[in-house]
Amino acid sequence: MVCPYGLSMELPPHEGSVLSVVDMHTGGEPLRIILSGYPEVKGEGVLSKRRYVRENLDYLRRVLMFEPRGHYDMYGALIVESEIPEADLGVLFMHNEGYSTMCGHAVIALGRFAVDYKLVQEPRSPETQVNIHCPCGLVKAFVEYSNGKTGGVRFHSVPAFAFATDVIVAVPGHDEVTVDISYGGAFYAFVRAERFGLDINKSKTRDLVDAATAVTNSVKSQVKLHHPTSEDLAFLYGTILTDGKDAYSQEPTANMCVFADAQVDRSPTGSGVTARVALQYHKGLIQLNQTRTFQSGATGSLFTGKAVQETTCGDFKAVVVEVAGRAHYTGVASFVQESDDKLKHGFLLK
Repeated sequence: MVCPYGLSMELPPHEGSVLSVVDMHTGGEPLRIILSGYPEVKGEGVLSKRRYVRENLDYLRRVLMFEPRGHYDMYGALIVESEIPEADLGVLFMHNEGYSTMCGHAVIALGRFAVDYKLVQEPRSPETQVNIHCPCGLVKAFVEYSNGKTGGVRFHSVPAFAFATDVIVAVPGHDEVTVDISYGGAFYAFVRAERFGLDINKSKTRDLVDAATAVTNSVKSQVKLHHPTSEDLAFLYGTILTDGKDAYSQEPTANMCVFADAQVDRSPTGSGVTARVALQYHKGLIQLNQTRTFQSGATGSLFTGKAVQETTCGDFKAVVVEVAGRAHYTGVASFVQESDDKLKHGFLLK
């Protein structure tokens, strides 16, 4: 279609740098990949870079994640240099509250993006490996590649482990609630939705969010987390409500993740699937290389997950988990700011 009046795409009047992005989604969960426009991100390693952007460049997170350019549940990825020689790229994850340490849906999207945008020198069929240095560590993605086109992506996680099971926390309005806590690059609390009289697939999203947020706040105040390699990783990212179907089955099991500031994941949650598989393996409910299908309670989209290798993380018995899914492109954009725009730094409606 030809634009009427001979118009062409060009940047409008603006001040300052232009923020260029590629937008994707994985199972319905958005990912805004930031290509350019950020100042230099300082720090010797990816974790120190995460601290630097949190302390010095957080205004740009708000510009890109918040309205009017984003929305309450927008998610972003900033590509940075990695200090690890074998990494093809480093990445920082961002959301409505701050910065995550791991994001599986983003890794799936970034794997495809890295091949398509030639961050990997020589793509190979049937799969191209992409090493992505996340704040939690090096994650290896494997991207389907055939006839010059990318497809589905699977990744191998950092060591994932059950931190604590059958933890009793006092949740206001719900008395005592029993939760499991597991790590899949980030820490999550797990609890059955039926404990709150809710159904993952049928209940109102608002009710699920309220229940999960209440659990998150209670666990944060009552349980002290620690991680063997870095205290930067020792925080609860969110709560995942499940349908309780943890025993091995070929049928899908559904869950919904509520993370950061009551942000709802539209996908089955890659790092959440990682943590849930580690938890199921810890409990003896699944074996190595038994594939389970995980369904998003929000959109019905699917990931698969399986434990592929036993390992350790400090004193914790851990597993490497393989998660697989598909990501799709939704567009590209160049965002600008005008000096007299009182809302240029972004806002959120709660």
